[in-house]
Amino acid sequence: MIEAGPVRQMEELQEIIALQKQYLRGIKSQEEESDQGFLTVEHSLDTLTRMHEIAPSVIARNNGQLAGFALTMPLACGNLIPVLFPMFQIFSGINYKRKPISEYNFYVMGQICVAEPFRGKGVFDLLYSKHRELFEAKYDFIVTEISTRNARSLNAHQRVGFLPVHIYRDSLDEWAVVLWDWRKWHGT
Repeated sequence: MIEAGPVRQMEELQEIIALQKQYLRGIKSQEEESDQGFLTVEHSLDTLTRMHEIAPSVIARNNGQLAGFALTMPLACGNLIPVLFPMFQIFSGINYKRKPISEYNFYVMGQICVAEPFRGKGVFDLLYSKHRELFEAKYDFIVTEISTRNARSLNAHQRVGFLPVHIYRDSLDEWAVVLWDWRKWHGT
């Protein structure tokens, strides 16, 4: 049975890094990346530890094996990963329901990844469900950006409930900014 929960031990952060390395852009063929998705940002153990000190990330396990992870990145993490500076800066210029998303209380999905043997088994949805359970009382919504070339990830995020709010291009890629508004579960 696959279960999800917050990261509790340093060893789990090390497992996240090991899984992350398997799916970074450029590791697999372009055909595999197009079909299966990919990760853009590589995190160091120090960065993950600092992120975890601010808010725990979520992992899924199946009989002790890491099935996937979803990295929690509150705005206080915005200076930890230089390649993500443009993403954090662009949020102030994106409107949602007639006001800048920077005026809402939100956090960023730093990255989500499901190990290949566990794909199609509900792990992606389970990771996001656990995020909502852990953080919906504190935040209005969760925001992330996805390469527009990563159709698998875009489709999976839409299935969970994410809405596209902006598209932009930087020196790396073209990005879709999407958010999952949790306030509708609270009637706001």
